[in-house]
Amino acid sequence: MNQLLSKEKWKYAFYTVSHPMDAYYEIRHRERGSVLVAIVLVILFAFSFSINRISASFIVNDLNPLTVNALTELIAVLLMYLLFCVGNWSITCLMEGEGRLKDIAIATGYAMTPMIVCFNIGTLFSQYVTLDEGGFYYMIIAFGVAYSLIMALMGIMQVHNYTLGKTLVTIFLTFIAMLIIIFVVLLFVDLITQVYSFFYSIYQELIFRL
Repeated sequence: MNQLLSKEKWKYAFYTVSHPMDAYYEIRHRERGSVLVAIVLVILFAFSFSINRISASFIVNDLNPLTVNALTELIAVLLMYLLFCVGNWSITCLMEGEGRLKDIAIATGYAMTPMIVCFNIGTLFSQYVTLDEGGFYYMIIAFGVAYSLIMALMGIMQVHNYTLGKTLVTIFLTFIAMLIIIFVVLLFVDLITQVYSFFYSIYQELIFRL
């Protein structure tokens, strides 16, 4: 909790935005950054994304706000974050990566900061734009997404001490690992369901005969 309330931890998150390479180096080699702050940033991004989908002006948003479920989107974002961190860690362990799971979680979470800022600015800006000015809204959102992707790329590259080419290969393999993890989890859930159904049918048979 002290990590979450620490002003220095939050200042460092914004320092990462302006000096990503130096900040990510210190995260790996000088124990800077906080996993708890990173997770909170991921949660803030999920809420910013949902608020944008709900509250952005009809000029730039044709979604029905009633169809947006913020809780479902929050869970989806957190699961994707967890999957990416675990997938990247599992791949980089096989490719001589220096980063720990903690470092990956911090680097990825901190990379959400530009999107949080830009999605909220975009939502507010959309309330005042005309149809002809809608392009500026999309530029704000695109800038936030692009900056976050660049930060995530630089973070993975720095914490693992990779070249750019190896980082891109690693990220591609990370997405494959994520699909494999999802497949294995679904198989496990299906197996548990079948075992439960088997024993439940036996239980019903015994109840019926007794």
